[in-house]
Amino acid sequence: MIQRILILTGYFTKSLFFSLTGLLLLVLSLVYWAIFFPPGQGTPDIENYIIVVGAWGVAATFLIALSVSSRAGRLENYPVLVRLPSRIEYLVAVLFSALILGFIMQALVAGLALIRGPELASARILSIPPLWLSLNLLAAVLAVHASDLVAAGWSRVILFGLIAIALVLNSAAANPNTWFSDRFLALADIFDRINLMWFSDLAYDVAAWTADTPLAGLTQAAGIVFWPFRAMSEAVLAGQFTPSQALAPAVVLLYGAILFLIASTLFAGKDLEFVE
Repeated sequence: MIQRILILTGYFTKSLFFSLTGLLLLVLSLVYWAIFFPPGQGTPDIENYIIVVGAWGVAATFLIALSVSSRAGRLENYPVLVRLPSRIEYLVAVLFSALILGFIMQALVAGLALIRGPELASARILSIPPLWLSLNLLAAVLAVHASDLVAAGWSRVILFGLIAIALVLNSAAANPNTWFSDRFLALADIFDRINLMWFSDLAYDVAAWTADTPLAGLTQAAGIVFWPFRAMSEAVLAGQFTPSQALAPAVVLLYGAILFLIASTLFAGKDLEFVE
């Protein structure tokens, strides 16, 4: 099984890297480096280095996973797919190739950024891989869910819709009793100015309802879900991890594992429709 996965990983990695898409990704990596780490800028601080390079790794891995998933869904790969004992091997190879290529693009920017860049202490160097790897893995799994290779029916709409709702609730976590009512009051004022009175009255009613409805439980739940990301950013800015913050990358990996189990279940049971 491992040998088959490695062969497929090499095939997907090579086919994308030596394609026009791979060239565009290399160009984007260089453009990203030139914008955020220009050689004439001077030495950035280590916190910005970790965050900015990590953000590029997440974005590059997401784009690469979408591209690899699209290539994996071509009809030319059908003979390979039907000969595999399990479709999960195919999906694992897609994720591995996305992670490898994402790491290459991230390492390119990280290496170029060290030109007149920050001096990395050994303790900070050891803290970087768990952060970047966990976030890249989560980005790759989310990209696979967004692709036609795995998506079945409304699965991606439901998944990303739930993520969007959780993000809104997380934004209200600081002051849940007034955050929603303030937003709907602002929306009601906008409708009032453009003379849409029915929508304005509706927004006022919703604002009054949210002010009287206890939404603290939902916002606290969303805050718990997004705690690992806050913990990692706070640890990077503080320069060290507390014992609880050190668990944040592992929790993000757990999120990725859960989403991968969902993706593998969808992929194993769906009727494949190839690009052609």
